[in-house]
Amino acid sequence: MGTSTVKTGEQADRQTRILEAALELLSRHGISGINMRAVAREAGVALGLVNYYYEDKSSLIRAVLHQIEEHDLLLVEPEPASNPEEQLREALRRVADPGLLTTRYLSLRLHLWALAQADEEFAQINAAAFDRYLQGLAALIGNAVPGLSADECKARADDVVVVQNGMWLTTLLGIDKAAIERGISRTEEIAFGSALQGEHR
Repeated sequence: MGTSTVKTGEQADRQTRILEAALELLSRHGISGINMRAVAREAGVALGLVNYYYEDKSSLIRAVLHQIEEHDLLLVEPEPASNPEEQLREALRRVADPGLLTTRYLSLRLHLWALAQADEEFAQINAAAFDRYLQGLAALIGNAVPGLSADECKARADDVVVVQNGMWLTTLLGIDKAAIERGISRTEEIAFGSALQGEHR
């Protein structure tokens, strides 16, 4: 293994630690808790290193938002080994993964929504990320339910996200596991259209 490869790995590790530290501070304190010195302290690195990778607080927050976007897009990433129906069901279940239903993560989501209201640039990044998530979900719906128009797939994806966000918010209030399961079932009904079929019988 060459020296340059080792350095590249170390740099990636440092950047990951810096971003993780920024995420942690954002989840605990919101945007007011993020400054370069606090992030360096949380990450256990020198302040100069944070400044080396990120010009200022805004560039650091932009990097954090893009990392969260990448994570969110993985939620609607199709599993190649599964058929289209299974891919959709798996994606709908990922949103209720125990790792996401934690106070830390849900607090982070709330701070991100607040962040979008505080800064136009951050709002645009959040909106673009949300659109890409919806497009991914709509594509999964279209593959699993052939014959739907693009508009129908988008409408179902919109409705699914309303339920998903509701699950996230109410989890902070102590919603039980059975209610989460009912929430997942509801998103499946919306996505597959079974609830609509039942209404028309």
